[in-house]
Amino acid sequence: MTMLAAALLASTAAVAATGDLPQPTRHAHSYTHAEGEIDEVQGPILLETTYTGEVIGVAAGGVRRGTRYLDNLDIVLEADLVAVAGWRGAMLHVYGLYNNGTSVSDLAGDAQAASNIETGDRALRLYEAWIDQKLGSHASVKVGRYDLNSEFDALETSGLFLGSAHGIGTDISQTGLSGPSIFPKTSLAARLEVRPADGWAVRAAILDGVANRIDFPPSALRKDGALLIGEAELPVLGGRMLIGHWHYTARFDAHDGRRERGNGGVYLRGEAPIASGPAGTLAGFFRLGTANGRLNMFDRFASAGMKLTGWLDGRDEDELGLAVATAFTARDYRLAQGSGKAETAIELTYRAPIAPWLSVQPNVQYVRNPSADPTIADALVLGLRFETSFRLIGSTGETAGQSLL
Repeated sequence: MTMLAAALLASTAAVAATGDLPQPTRHAHSYTHAEGEIDEVQGPILLETTYTGEVIGVAAGGVRRGTRYLDNLDIVLEADLVAVAGWRGAMLHVYGLYNNGTSVSDLAGDAQAASNIETGDRALRLYEAWIDQKLGSHASVKVGRYDLNSEFDALETSGLFLGSAHGIGTDISQTGLSGPSIFPKTSLAARLEVRPADGWAVRAAILDGVANRIDFPPSALRKDGALLIGEAELPVLGGRMLIGHWHYTARFDAHDGRRERGNGGVYLRGEAPIASGPAGTLAGFFRLGTANGRLNMFDRFASAGMKLTGWLDGRDEDELGLAVATAFTARDYRLAQGSGKAETAIELTYRAPIAPWLSVQPNVQYVRNPSADPTIADALVLGLRFETSFRLIGSTGETAGQSLL
């Protein structure tokens, strides 16, 4: 896996310049959801909705065969506060979320979640609500209810894939009493970002250590502890590299029953264009990450993949992708549970926009050693996803869904 990741970046040096990759989509679990940046064309207020439906099931292996229907409804409101209220440099963002709570992982038995819209519970929830304040021309601060994966550990290329491990690494997503502040449960946070030059960024955030709490600081931080995360972004060969570190301040149960501090880890993630020509544009990505093996099921994570765009005549936005993600179990966990060494998910997917507001995406995944449990057979997971996106208020621009107003 490490050799594949290194080759992925090194190969760009032998290819003619293909242009920079686009910025990552804001919410990895909803691929057609627009980034939602307010501008003069869209107007001061943006309201849009995205509905994602997915028929997905286990065709062979896993815990048992079966088929499920999963869904996800996004409702996003953003407002330029200088135009609405005279608040210079500020933007308001409110994001509501509904999921039916159906699970395919209970069929597959996997730990990394074959569907990135699976939540495990049926709920209508406030997902995000924050204000972003610009500080001069190179910095900003964001305060409110916040998904850290909207900006941290996020790439554009890997956003195509439906497996949850390609949104945020399993080394991070496994942590916390109810998960970190990511989809679908988030927490209060404060984030500072500095962009000193084009393509360069440093960002850091402090978040409530327990997602989905309704307590307010400082009581929340006293009870739950904090999740601290920092990340540096730098341009590399027409793409980008992310280097991050995260750490919880609270104590957690170790595999031997003790309560310990030190739940944290590091990650290295990158994406880059590989080739561009009449046959389409090829881009690749990789990710490596670690976590404390005394406190977590997995202590190492590695993923890599490639995406081919515009490979069919007249279908410039069609995307074909192949990716693999492996989560390695910690030694202490293996000794305590008698588990295997790793779970690996291999994914082949194809996304086809049918209209500006509609896309379909068939998907095949093969999960080897689900949950690293020797009693669960390798699982073949088949799925078909569709997404509809409508902008209710605001101009559509070139990449947004159908506008109704």
